[in-house]
Amino acid sequence: MKILTKLTAGLAIILFFATTAVAQKNFSKDADKAYDNMEYFNAIELYKKAYTKAKKKEDKAFIIFRTAECYRMINDPKQAEAWYIKAIKANYTDPKATLYLADAKKAQEKYNEALIEYNNYKKAVPSDPRGEDGAKACELAQKWKDTPTRYKVENLAQINTKDPDFAPMYADKKYNKIYFTSMRPGVTGSTIDATNGELYSDIFETNMDKNGKWSTPVALAEPVNTKDNEGLSAMTKKGDMLIFTRCLVQKNEQMFNQLWTATKKGNTWGDPVKIAFCIDTLKYASPSISSDGTTLFFSSNMPGGQGENDIWYSKYDKKGAKWGTPVNLGPGINTAGNDVFPYIHEDGTLYFSSNGHLGMGGLDIFRAEKKGEDQWANVTNMKFPINSAGDDFGIVFEGKKERGYLSSNRETSKGADDIWSFVLPPLLFTIEGDITDCKFKETIPGVTIKLVGSDGSSVETKTDAAGHYKFAENGSARYVNPNTSYIITASVANDVKTTQAPQGFLSSSDKAKETTVGVEEAKTFKHDFCLVPIERFIRFPDVLYDLGKADLRPESKDSLDFLYQTLLDNPTFVIELSSHTDFRGSDAANQKLSEARAKSCVDYLISKGINPARLKAKGYGEKAPLEVKDADGKVMYTLSEAYINKTTKGKPKEEFEALMQKNRRTVFSVLSKDFVDPNAPKEVPKTETPKPKTEEEEE
Repeated sequence: MKILTKLTAGLAIILFFATTAVAQKNFSKDADKAYDNMEYFNAIELYKKAYTKAKKKEDKAFIIFRTAECYRMINDPKQAEAWYIKAIKANYTDPKATLYLADAKKAQEKYNEALIEYNNYKKAVPSDPRGEDGAKACELAQKWKDTPTRYKVENLAQINTKDPDFAPMYADKKYNKIYFTSMRPGVTGSTIDATNGELYSDIFETNMDKNGKWSTPVALAEPVNTKDNEGLSAMTKKGDMLIFTRCLVQKNEQMFNQLWTATKKGNTWGDPVKIAFCIDTLKYASPSISSDGTTLFFSSNMPGGQGENDIWYSKYDKKGAKWGTPVNLGPGINTAGNDVFPYIHEDGTLYFSSNGHLGMGGLDIFRAEKKGEDQWANVTNMKFPINSAGDDFGIVFEGKKERGYLSSNRETSKGADDIWSFVLPPLLFTIEGDITDCKFKETIPGVTIKLVGSDGSSVETKTDAAGHYKFAENGSARYVNPNTSYIITASVANDVKTTQAPQGFLSSSDKAKETTVGVEEAKTFKHDFCLVPIERFIRFPDVLYDLGKADLRPESKDSLDFLYQTLLDNPTFVIELSSHTDFRGSDAANQKLSEARAKSCVDYLISKGINPARLKAKGYGEKAPLEVKDADGKVMYTLSEAYINKTTKGKPKEEFEALMQKNRRTVFSVLSKDFVDPNAPKEVPKTETPKPKTEEEEE
């Protein structure tokens, strides 16, 4: 990112060559002078010439290292890497060569090689945390690259050039106009910056038409742009004030970035005024202003900071009509490195770039949560693909939406720094499944599926002709939302029937639970249901009796609780409870016993609150032994007295008792499906089910 060095020095290249390089021919001295003046682009060639004149090995090693440093300062990691390797081979003794070599490798995504160099530096200087931090960063960077976030990042190729284009900013309320900084041909001045060999920068404007096409960028007119360096702008939400960075060029003087403001006058900007707290000997850059226009954020190397450049803020004093004394954001945000390019989101979140926090390469973009009045914490790396091995900075958001623009010089850039668009696609979830007949496995159309969310949403759908249901995004409506838990139920109307189940089906209380809480990738959840067909007799978990008794055993009550729930799920059903005995004892005794058993089941259900009018008890004695059927419903055999005696002859008594127990059973059948409880409370008019929120409504 050339802006970190570009907008810090303003001496012209012509001045340097005229006064030193040509006249004195002392390349080493001239190179050092250019380096000290931050004229790194010029210093590179001077150091290369000085190397050919140097005699001592230590002098040559120092010159090589300084050449590497110049490439680092103009952000050319490939050349920096090559020259740091040369310096180390030339026995340059300062361990920083190893550290910066590691940085250069990391900036080119050579994470494994960089990891080795960071560990080498850690051994050489164990007291410096940069070695250990760099090693950790390499491991994290590779992990983030292998598991990217959902953000989509694309090069804004319509407006980018081979020259540096960076620091976009929305310049209208409709988000169709952006200002950005560029060093392309067409800038107001024509001077080449001795710092990096680029033209002095200007603020450019471009507009997007209704088809999404950007107009040809044009530099803002004077008095905003001049022959000096201008860029890194911010604007109030009202659009009435522009704040930007300007670096004046003064002959034979080293100048630094300052913050300037310009007020809107009609359709043009008035004469810029430097903000009063700016001091000429310090650097101030990359402003961002809060949505209410009262707080200005910027980066600076003012005393009292944590590192090279820190993020500061200033409150606007309405009475005095001026910006107040800057306040440092403190060590929770700022580091010993560069913390720059703040952006304050409308929701109060602070975004900024840093090479002091663990990152993927050069500058990474971070976010920090607002924790109170003028306090931010929980710094989080935005990870890949928002960040890359290169410099990533200057992020802006389109209002409260998860989309906008950022700057990056990542490997696929058209030029040095490019502008990139980013968007966080909606996290789409689907819940779907099939509804089938539990017995015949036939699919069931027309079943009502209800989806109730912990966010208060409630939607219904019906299974299609194939028995399939699906809750998914439908146009602008989203039915399954992120960070929400759901309950899915299936209910069936009396008129829902199939070929195999002409009497219809029992509704079920079975509920499927699903959650999208913590799920960070799009996912389809599948939940199938099966419904029990209504037959002449429907079995349910066995109701067990002791031999010759009608009293319910404890485990039998659990079985009847299943039937109780079935009656709750099907409130219009009237059923018959039919009890049977085995063939031991007289017909009359078995008939009486079966009637008593059926009545014990009915009494239990009445005690649970089931209306007696919905229940009919009937005993069949031993007259209806159990018919055992195959999968197609065809009777294979009947557990008659003759069959049981023949099958168990000569076998252990336990087998005989097991078959007899199967005949001692209670089943139920549906007599009607139109019961109306006269004592039931009148139905309350239904309120309209809230429509699922669109993405825009959620935002």
